[in-house]
Amino acid sequence: MSKTFMGVRLRKLRAERGMTQVALAQALGLSPSYLNQIEQNQRPLTVAVLLKISRTLGIDVQQFSEDEEARLVSSMRDALADNPGGEAVALPELREVASQMPAVARALLALHHRHQEAMERLEIMAAGLGDGRGELTSARPMPFEAVRDFFFAHQNHFEELDLRAERLAEEARGHGGPLSEWLQQRLLEQHGVRVVPTEDDAIDSQRRYDPASRVLRLSGGLEPGQQSFQLATQLALLEQTRLIESLLEGAGFDDAPTHALARIGLANYFASAVLLPYELFLKAAESLRYDIDLLGRRFGVGFETVCHRLSSMQRPGAPGVPFFFIRVDRAGNISKRQSATHFHFSKTGGTCPLWNVYEAFAQPGRVLRQLARMPDGRTYLWVARTVSHGQRGFDSPSKTFAIGLGCDIRHAPRLIYSKGLDLADQEVPTPIGMGCKVCERTACPQRAFPFIGRALDVNENESRFTPYAVADA
Repeated sequence: MSKTFMGVRLRKLRAERGMTQVALAQALGLSPSYLNQIEQNQRPLTVAVLLKISRTLGIDVQQFSEDEEARLVSSMRDALADNPGGEAVALPELREVASQMPAVARALLALHHRHQEAMERLEIMAAGLGDGRGELTSARPMPFEAVRDFFFAHQNHFEELDLRAERLAEEARGHGGPLSEWLQQRLLEQHGVRVVPTEDDAIDSQRRYDPASRVLRLSGGLEPGQQSFQLATQLALLEQTRLIESLLEGAGFDDAPTHALARIGLANYFASAVLLPYELFLKAAESLRYDIDLLGRRFGVGFETVCHRLSSMQRPGAPGVPFFFIRVDRAGNISKRQSATHFHFSKTGGTCPLWNVYEAFAQPGRVLRQLARMPDGRTYLWVARTVSHGQRGFDSPSKTFAIGLGCDIRHAPRLIYSKGLDLADQEVPTPIGMGCKVCERTACPQRAFPFIGRALDVNENESRFTPYAVADA
């Protein structure tokens, strides 16, 4: 933990509990003058004092974490990118707001969100008035965006769901034999569900359940690990309905498609935790130094499944490395993104072509490493590799994605992928950003658009952004 000044936030917590400065100092075992210096930002908040505050006031340490501060800074930068005509706000000022007045930062983000919704509603009204046929409806985010934000808000970890999956996996191990056979037997004996394999082209999805006949049809082309995942997903939808619905109650999903998608997402989360039970998987990951291929072979799952699970290992009291997970295609479309901590994937301006997830397409099947530094100075270790699936025969189309798994550089020594890298050399990391429109790196050779927060100077050499720009000879 670096030197962190949280005086405003600490004063707010003390006021909420109706405590005087002297009373809080006595409760924490500190002198009133020392506590006063912390509240006036004359002394940093140390780890020891933070733990005392957590125990005394009963607050989550996450409220004071650098990760949460980084999330707020990144979100505010995105929001400001939508206001190109406004005054540019420097990064240090954003950090000050996020660290000292997080409630103000969240309020500003909420205002920006409502502004976006209002603008979308105006566009809908304009379209309706223009042709007389438009339907005036309330704009809302796409279901997959809402569900993604829901998982992000929970740091991609659902403790009770994880614990139940772990108990189920332990029960399965006690019976011995392949997991898929035990899951099929449980579905039949506990729920009267028959599992019927089909030809690859017989169904348009890997799993289809008919509640009337209680028949579960699985694609015949599934690998054993994929088959177990689909069986465990169906078991979650049958046995964990109450828990899943209770988790969704507070999400505020008011439309059926979003609710259904979130329900499937939580069922998939449960299935992943059955195949890769928390304690067993974390122990293996630590012993193998998070070698993704070795973990995949040990648990009988693929590269993507291991990466996805690693991004959810944040059990209180027994956390793994906090990873960020992303899946992109060749066109740069992000189909999956999960973060167990602060890394923020921008919604504005795409992603960065200097990121190694795109280099992975040029070297299919090979694991690539990259030390990358963001504009805010934070450095990350990224691991990327392509995965392909869905091909049913010669000359048939297949799906190819690049999978990226990253973590803050302070966790890099725990990973096998840091072997041979000079983690201390400040010149090694590649400067990347969250997308040209929100990236302040003016000298980047791959810049496709000017930074929205900076007005173009007509005297600057910005001809590469004009429609008639030509490449250098």
